[in-house]
Amino acid sequence: MGVDERMLKELGVQSVDELFSDVPEAVRTGSIALPDGMSEMEVVRTVRSMLSQNVAATDHPCFLGAGIYHRFVPAAVTAIVSRSELQTSYTPYQAEISQGMLQSLFEYQSYVAELTGMEAVNSSNYDSYTALGEAASMCSRINEKSKFLVPEAMGAGKRSVLHNYVRGLGMQVVEYGFDPLTGEMDLADLGAKVDGDVSGIYVEVPNFLGIIDRQVTRVKKEFPDPALVVGADPISLGVLKAPADYGADIVIGEGQSLGSPMNFGGPLLGLFGCRQEHVRKMPGRVIGMTRDLSGRRAFSMTLQTREQHIRRERATSNICTNEALMAVAASVYLAIVGRSGLRALAMMNMERAKATMDALCSIKGIECPALRSHHFNEFTVRTPIKPEKLSKVLMRKGIIGGLPLARHVPSMGDCMLLAATEMTTDEDIGRLVAALEEVA
Repeated sequence: MGVDERMLKELGVQSVDELFSDVPEAVRTGSIALPDGMSEMEVVRTVRSMLSQNVAATDHPCFLGAGIYHRFVPAAVTAIVSRSELQTSYTPYQAEISQGMLQSLFEYQSYVAELTGMEAVNSSNYDSYTALGEAASMCSRINEKSKFLVPEAMGAGKRSVLHNYVRGLGMQVVEYGFDPLTGEMDLADLGAKVDGDVSGIYVEVPNFLGIIDRQVTRVKKEFPDPALVVGADPISLGVLKAPADYGADIVIGEGQSLGSPMNFGGPLLGLFGCRQEHVRKMPGRVIGMTRDLSGRRAFSMTLQTREQHIRRERATSNICTNEALMAVAASVYLAIVGRSGLRALAMMNMERAKATMDALCSIKGIECPALRSHHFNEFTVRTPIKPEKLSKVLMRKGIIGGLPLARHVPSMGDCMLLAATEMTTDEDIGRLVAALEEVA
């Protein structure tokens, strides 16, 4: 009996296929095309050769954003978060967590509170998608109403996660429109959908289409009763008003830009903060600062509202596991960048986006930007060929293009969302222009 047969017998299955029978056939990739009998060294060499065919943002111009961005991560961030005392897949409880980790998370909360203007911040959520789901649930707890209003122009993944979160609560997600010329929210349409059963209104700044929406400052003034949930880009807060300044009750966001590489889409970091009056309805855990018996400064988990910590019926969420390592990375990143550095970084993103737009405007047949408004670091482009096809054409030329919008915002299905960051060089822009001139 060979080794494979003995292993299968020990596991109590008849074949390798039976071992993976729980995995749907539709998502199985099959085996890697490797000859039998290769040594470990030969396998490693062959697989590395296969992987070299990948197109990575570190090696090619990247104009793909929509929530996850190619940004520069200082070496100090990587060095600190690589320390063994910080790396664990386990979420420690109060009795097990170190004072050092507690202080790091407390400082993370302080940074996010200063950025957003919120009085309380948790540490933390999986990502901005789940943070939105938790925010919708929290709105229902705040005012016991069942409708949650969201923009029509929103990422399909975020929309899907939100619907999954609120389904069990019996909540209804209602979409409001946007101005097809400017990309800003349609306040009249929003007003028509606000009634006595609306628990919260969700807005994004910048919005999914990259627009710095000036209408957001009017939402809380015109609709004061529902909770206002703002989805903010933390880098943009280097130049934009803090959401608290225009009435936000809850602020969420994606913290991947704060010191975490893209990593093929994760791990990410969900930012979540709220006004003090709502803190006991906020999911997750809050780290507080206190004094020990000797009068020394100490840190502790002040609020812990997961069902693992308290009685199930009192828990605000059972799936709001934190992303502590990513939160530490964000804390280190913000400490290194500082207030003036964050502002300079935000300005650089706007300048790089403007330079890319100006360059694309010179191409005949390209409408750039497709929406006439103020942009942060993303903008929509309308081209003569389908965005899905254009994305493949650019990929063949070694350029990671933008996001085709058909699946996300059907009314803009003929457009692509392009992003520029501090990593976007003049050479990158030139390569994009040259590629588009060939196909436009």
